[in-house]
Parts: sequence; C-alpha cells; structure tokens
Amino acid sequence: MFNSVVAVVPAAGLGTRMGGNTPKQYLSLGGLPLLVYSLRVFQHLESICDIILSVPESDLEYCWREIVKPFGLEKVTQVVAGGKRRQDSVRNGLAAISNPPDGVLVHDGVRPFIDQKVVWNVIHCAGQTGAAVVAMPIHDTVKRVDLCGIIQETLKREELWQIQTPQVFRYDWLVEAHQKAQQHQWDVTDDAALIERMGYPVSVVEGSCFNIKVTKPDDLVFGEAILKTMESRL
Repeated sequence: MFNSVVAVVPAAGLGTRMGGNTPKQYLSLGGLPLLVYSLRVFQHLESICDIILSVPESDLEYCWREIVKPFGLEKVTQVVAGGKRRQDSVRNGLAAISNPPDGVLVHDGVRPFIDQKVVWNVIHCAGQTGAAVVAMPIHDTVKRVDLCGIIQETLKREELWQIQTPQVFRYDWLVEAHQKAQQHQWDVTDDAALIERMGYPVSVVEGSCFNIKVTKPDDLVFGEAILKTMESRL
C-alpha cells in the first residue's frame, strides 16, 4: 500500500492540432482553464501529498500566476519546464521530487474529467501490484491494417483496452524506467510502456468514458456536453 503519492502532471504540449495561439491546457472549458479540473481533483485527494506540473518553459510564471494561485492549488509545490516529448516532461517532473514517495501518479493535464473514485482505485491497485493504469475495454471490432490500407488481421477485442491516465507506479520502478529510456533512447507514448519494457507487470483498472483527452476542437464541444451531463447528475 502506498502511504505517499506525488502526482506528476505533464502539460507542456503546444496544442498544434487544436489550432489558435493558446495551448490547449489553458483553453476555457465551462468557464475554467482546462488544466484546473484535474488539478482540483488531486488537490482534494488525501492520498496525494504533492503535485508537480510540467509546462512549456515560457509558461512557468504564467502557471503560478493564472493557474496555481487563483484556484488555491496549494498542493502544487513545483512548476517545472517540460520537454519536447511527453516522456521528457514526466522525467523532468520526476527529477524535481526532493523526498521520494512510495508511488508516483502520472496524469495528462488535458484529461479534465477524472473521477475521484477511479483515481483512488488505481492508486490502491498500484499499491498492491506496483503499477496500475486506468483504461476502458474496447467494444468495437478492431482490425490491423497495413500501410496500403489492406486488412491483415481481426484482433480479439476482449483482449484490447484503450489506455487512459492516471497511471500509478512505484517511485523506484518509474525512476529506473526513465533512466533506462534515456540511456537506450526508448521512445514511448505512455509511462506504462516503459514499465512494461522493464519487465514489471502493469495492472488495469476500469475508468470512465468521460475521461477524454482534449486534443482537437471537437473535443471541447464534447467536453461541454460532458460537463452538462455531470452537472445534471448532481
């Protein structure tokens, strides 16, 4: 069981697919900056002791002034410069940890609709197994297609999951994995892939279909609809 967890939130993307001049993590959703939603969830979770935010180097002062202080995010103890890749931003966040915790939670800053119960579940699971990720089972038929657009194989959908964040790992496992990645120039899309390469098992915890990643303009429209749905359930 993890007694202490530090949340590392990579939010250093430039949002080129979103268009416009404002990085997606700062875009307004329901009257709040997108980034604020997930940070507020972590702020109110007792199991999380600190939050480290990785953002573009040019935005360090902006984040303190416009994100952290106005919204009372006292658990955000450090805002660090991110890197070109997501894994670089996570590695920079890990490097900023001064007192090693039992576990590290990594969450994409542009996934605003995380559920406290799901976060608790993935932390609890990782505390037992060493590594756990939030994911959703895939219900559609999935086919592997070659570069010419020809179907090569129909995959077993009962074995397929769509991986989300948060992802939670033993601190020593994640640090070791990032060190190896830098040494061997591994290039991955999430931290679980690094842990897998190290040979450690990674458990799956079912998440929520609301836990979308905002990357395109249509996602903001979907996000507004999710907000209305969530408000109607209160």
